[in-house]
Amino acid sequence: MSTAFYGRERELGLLRERLEMKIASLVVIKGRRRIGKSRLAEEFCKPFKTIIIEGLPPDAEGVSARSQREHFATCLQRELGLRGLKADDWDDLFWHLAQVTQKGRVAIVLDEINWMGSKDPTFLGKLKTAWDRYFKKNPQLICILSGSMSAWIEENILGGTGFLGRISLTLTLDELPLPECNHFWRPFENKISPYEKFKILSLTGGIPRYLEEIDPKVPADEMIFRLCFRREGLLFSEFERIFSDLFSKRAATYKKIVKRLASGDADFKQICEALNVKKGGQISDYLSDLEETQYIRRYHSWNLRTGKQSKTSLYRLTDNYIRFFLKYVEPNLNAIFRGTLRKIPAWDAIMGLQFENLVMNNARSLQVLLGIPGDQILNEGPYVQRPTKLYGGCQIDYLIQLKFHSLYVCEIKYLSKPVGLEVIEEVQEKIAKLYHPKMRFSIRPVLIHVNGVTKAVQEAGYFTHIIDFAQLLRRHRG
Repeated sequence: MSTAFYGRERELGLLRERLEMKIASLVVIKGRRRIGKSRLAEEFCKPFKTIIIEGLPPDAEGVSARSQREHFATCLQRELGLRGLKADDWDDLFWHLAQVTQKGRVAIVLDEINWMGSKDPTFLGKLKTAWDRYFKKNPQLICILSGSMSAWIEENILGGTGFLGRISLTLTLDELPLPECNHFWRPFENKISPYEKFKILSLTGGIPRYLEEIDPKVPADEMIFRLCFRREGLLFSEFERIFSDLFSKRAATYKKIVKRLASGDADFKQICEALNVKKGGQISDYLSDLEETQYIRRYHSWNLRTGKQSKTSLYRLTDNYIRFFLKYVEPNLNAIFRGTLRKIPAWDAIMGLQFENLVMNNARSLQVLLGIPGDQILNEGPYVQRPTKLYGGCQIDYLIQLKFHSLYVCEIKYLSKPVGLEVIEEVQEKIAKLYHPKMRFSIRPVLIHVNGVTKAVQEAGYFTHIIDFAQLLRRHRG
């Protein structure tokens, strides 16, 4: 298992810029669970004194505001070597913290701040007061507020009036790019095939904590079995932890939404029908929460003639682990608990969706391989065209529209064997249905694959670009 720190060069650079400032810095780091928020803070803070306190995760009974203060006091005593701290009031706790951070280069990391403060309406106000009265008086102090519940952070800290003008830097962590994921196979990264890496990545995505579990000496199928199909595996119980920690008592509704999306993209109406509820604001709020926590994404289609976004939109489950769990681990829970499952079930059925997620989560790398400057892109994403009386419906895996009337129609194709000539006919049919001003637009068909293409596909010369998954694992400048 790897414990090295990979990637996040840009984020580390932005944090290190704060060291050059002559004023205290209040920094927010947000992003989904396991994305590496705490690890980034630790890596950045290595050279100087750091005090890290993490909020208590919620449980079935709920964690009270008193419990959070007591936990904070215990951590503070352990960090500072103090005794007898009272947990009656946040004012006192922040005052004690301020006394040992008055001078010198020092970092305070309040991790999972959404757990720490969500049950106590006085928490954020008293933190803001402590910042103004104590913390910011040390020009070498950096205070990092980190949390997984991005919606709570957006509403209460970034969008709240109390911290207006006080936040120096906000970082939102996304999945690691594929070239950074590739490093987790060190020192054997050049000896493991791209397809074997794909098997693991189609489960983990670019989530650093999951990737840390990789043992490059163990074949992919065995590694997946250990992680997901043993009761002791990290990813066996991860699904329940995600929803209980983030969404607590409302977890059941969020689970229903992702279960629907695990079978494929859906619009708002289809999601409501799956939940057997009327269309309304509450479901919209749930979907927004899942978007903020980076488990799903909403994609809008657009008008090819005008470039303007259309009303048509679909929600997609972008978390590869959740789909894998719901489709293959959950149906086998009884066998796993009994210890009678001996090998991983065949899971080719969802590999196409998993592959699409990996490609679209690394869209900029794909655009660089295609030679497309970022400033030339007008619109990009999965494209859905609803059927009308004038033209038929079609769905493009990934469409890029440039400002100067060029369309890149990308077919993301997973097969367990090399892709054959039938893919050309499939893409031709999609393009024929695509409604666009034919006299003005150039169309460039692109094929992205994971297991090779036949010689006949190469010789046909139909695709302007044929991109192998192995190319996405390599770093490209652009």
